[in-house]
Amino acid sequence: MIFRQLFDSVSSTYTYLLGDAASGEALLIDPVYEQVPRDLALLQELGLRLQATLDTHVHADHVTGAWRMRQRCGSEIALAATVNAEGVNRPLQHGDRVAFGKRYLSVRATPGHTSGCLTYVLDDESMAFTGDSLLIRGCGRTDFQGGSPQQLFVSVREQILTLPDDCLLYPAHDYRGITVTSVAEERRFNPRLGGDVDLGDFVGYMDNLNLPHPKQMAIAVPANLRCGKPEGEAQAAMETPDWAPLTLRFSGVWEIEPMALLEHGADFQIVDVREAPEFIDRLGHLPGATLVPLSQLMGRLDELDRERPVVAVCRSGVRSAQASVLLGKAGFGKVANLAGGMLRWKAEGLPVATDSV
Repeated sequence: MIFRQLFDSVSSTYTYLLGDAASGEALLIDPVYEQVPRDLALLQELGLRLQATLDTHVHADHVTGAWRMRQRCGSEIALAATVNAEGVNRPLQHGDRVAFGKRYLSVRATPGHTSGCLTYVLDDESMAFTGDSLLIRGCGRTDFQGGSPQQLFVSVREQILTLPDDCLLYPAHDYRGITVTSVAEERRFNPRLGGDVDLGDFVGYMDNLNLPHPKQMAIAVPANLRCGKPEGEAQAAMETPDWAPLTLRFSGVWEIEPMALLEHGADFQIVDVREAPEFIDRLGHLPGATLVPLSQLMGRLDELDRERPVVAVCRSGVRSAQASVLLGKAGFGKVANLAGGMLRWKAEGLPVATDSV
């Protein structure tokens, strides 16, 4: 099985990708709206087809990427049936199974943080995805969206902590950078729900948290009740650049293939970020390229036209990828990296120049 744990630093949200290597089918748990390009890039690079997105609940701190993923992949949107969200084409109930290839996730209702919380358990019970019902050494709040400390206590104790001791638990969030826990750990060390804590202890604790509402709650909850679909004219397409045929890599860098650059290159500024001796070595350089070594790039930005697209080039694509990131942070809106650099350009037999700077 293919498994990846992904992170959104703004909301401290974990997104989980599970794939069946034999069939190429995959599921995505708790996708984040802004991270959809990242997730699409990873699916493409791993050769996976997304079957469905599964949200553990209606989030209050970020907007789900479910609708955006369906727009691009045709994936189903799965969410608790009790939520009645607009756009769900796979309403889930306790006991359902969601398959990907020969593997599947079992659905367990774990209300309490919200009334529509679900936990997803892998078929062999080696891992479970608990959303906010059970966090690492903690749990989600219970004071809005139909939350109930009484319900949450029962949910966690009966549906999560009854899994095998060595079952790994993956939450929807962690604000300290901790990535995983286990049933045995939480049963023993969770200060809210483990050890000898009883229902009275838990309810008394949760009823006195007095937390402010999440900053994005007024935006996130209505949007997530539409499965992340924007309203009205805001239903924009994915932010794929239209100035060239580009591919987003999992690193977050847009790349252009050598043949595409050959076809469109006259429209772009081609910036070679190698050192001067490399510019005229055996690999040569692209015709019309401007040499701006990576070490000098930030001090020579005024030499570049911010209105024209920039394609960064180096020997293998590594330094130019870094240049692409730096240019983007410096305000250049149209930047791409040459996939494979000069090594691939020359290997494909494309024209090179060897004249000096």
